Amino acid sequence: MKMHCALLLLNLLFALLLTTRAVDAASDHSIDTSDLPLPVVIWHGMGDTCCDNNTMGAIAQTIKDELPGVFVHSVKLGPSEGADRNAGFFGNLNSQVDSVCSDLTKIPQLQGRGINMMGFSQGGLFLRALIERCPSISARVLVTFGSPHSGVARVPECASEGDLAARGVYSWYVRDHVIQAQYFKDPLRLDQYLQHNIFLPDINGEIAEHRDKAYGERIRALEKMVLVRFSEDNMIYPAASSWFGFVDESGNETSLHESQMYAEDW
Repeated sequence: MKMHCALLLLNLLFALLLTTRAVDAASDHSIDTSDLPLPVVIWHGMGDTCCDNNTMGAIAQTIKDELPGVFVHSVKLGPSEGADRNAGFFGNLNSQVDSVCSDLTKIPQLQGRGINMMGFSQGGLFLRALIERCPSISARVLVTFGSPHSGVARVPECASEGDLAARGVYSWYVRDHVIQAQYFKDPLRLDQYLQHNIFLPDINGEIAEHRDKAYGERIRALEKMVLVRFSEDNMIYPAASSWFGFVDESGNETSLHESQMYAEDW
């Protein structure tokens, strides 16, 4: 995504989703308007870092420009930007989500009134998992850009470890250590996916006996959930995953409304 397009989208979305809320609240004289606007948490995509001035740093600044006085937290895993970038490729997503949950509960500015969240590519998927699994935070709005909510049927081509993940995506070592393998969903090997994938089947409620009703309740508690799909996405396959769609065994795109997830309200 080109940065100027990203900034335009940010301007539009935050003007619609957040500023409107502040105006509505300001009309209610019982609310202390000095506490507005709500804080924002952002999570970067694969290959990026929390604080690069050309990417997430610029996005954080745009949010601050649109909403004067807002507190913005950009998720960072590890002690350095280099470690944060590596964590987008290697690690255990369950541990990472737990770690971010713990980190957010220690930030005073994020306590009390609720949080608005914005995730880019895989970062949007991770934020949704965080909302589902972290009851100590109160998410109000979730916005995701090109995020693989139903997983990917093909490992992103630019990932240096892509060939490894594609060959042994359900082997114990790859599934536990390669981030992209943990949301890889092979439509030709769904039985192996459900048996061996350690992350995505859980947050999507795909295993009935392990389905956690609290996940769905926390998503329904959101005031708004905005899922942006890119019309020319060449990173996330299928692009329909951004809207909880996927592909069938023949490679034909399927929509959320055709899925068991929708029909059975997982």
